[in-house]
Amino acid sequence: MKMKLRLLFALLALSPISQANAITGDAQTGSPAERALIMLLKSDPRGSSFCTAVVIAADVLITAAHCVKPPAQLLAFWPGGRLEDMPAARHVAIHPLYRADAPKTRERSIDLALVQLTEKLPARFVPITIDYAPQIAVGTPFTISGFGLATEKDAKTGGTLRSAALVTREPLSKLLIWAKGARNGATGGCTGDSGGPFLSQEGKLVGITVWSQGSGNRACGEITQALRLDAARDFIESTRATWSR
Repeated sequence: MKMKLRLLFALLALSPISQANAITGDAQTGSPAERALIMLLKSDPRGSSFCTAVVIAADVLITAAHCVKPPAQLLAFWPGGRLEDMPAARHVAIHPLYRADAPKTRERSIDLALVQLTEKLPARFVPITIDYAPQIAVGTPFTISGFGLATEKDAKTGGTLRSAALVTREPLSKLLIWAKGARNGATGGCTGDSGGPFLSQEGKLVGITVWSQGSGNRACGEITQALRLDAARDFIESTRATWSR
């Protein structure tokens, strides 16, 4: 497994980055939920990419669907800042309403996936609680976290866990959270942060990062979009119940 991870990470540095989105701008190293976060890597026919995944049970991760689809040739995990053996994926469940081409077609899409591992994670990982009844208004603060790029298009700046403070902006939605930097307008998600958490002030998981946009032709740093997990509660709970049988 260690050799496979090294090969995949080397491939990542040479291959084009996928649509997965990291934190740029007014960010800091680490995260309030760092013991619940894992870097997820994959290789598929289109190249290699990485995202962020959140531990919600000892053997279950939640992330963005576009981070695990199309089926990867290799699915592995890189926690913290060091390579090591991790459990493989036993099952991957993608929300049935996920639409890969939604940004172009403007279809409603639930960009969400659950990953069940073949065994429990080491004890240093602590699952995070999902808040299925969040109170979200314009100005509601969140902390986002991820292993993504600190500098857009510079793959060498990825792989370090970072976090930043954002606040909710309009439009308000029952499906998505639109957010901007709390102190710096150029702060937000970027390549590699997809699947990472939107944390409430109470430290609970409210959403996961699925998309980002910058000013002009940039893809990072101005708006960060999260999928609200309360909008996918039935899928999350029913999938976990099926896996626990």
